[in-house]
Amino acid sequence: MDDNGRPHRASIVNECLQSEDITRMDWPAYSPDLNPIEHVWDMLGRRIAARKPPSTCLPELRRALLDEWCNIPQDQIDYLILSMSRRCKACIASSGRHTPY
Repeated sequence: MDDNGRPHRASIVNECLQSEDITRMDWPAYSPDLNPIEHVWDMLGRRIAARKPPSTCLPELRRALLDEWCNIPQDQIDYLILSMSRRCKACIASSGRHTPY
């Protein structure tokens, strides 16, 4: 499943999915994304971007990602999980259109 975003439609992604015999689920563009992991990815990306000095090679980036992943506070993850009820209610109230989440 993906949201039809350009990074998900890159040739290398398609080739990888085909080589692993993974079938994509149909997922309409602009559908609400209620998956809290998207917010975790954003959190991780922001933490990596804030690192000084920035990573300059893939092994260094890998270490930085693992380090930052391990340092995301559990209470932030818990908050995302506990927010699911509010997210779903907001999505239903907006008939699937934009929500503040």
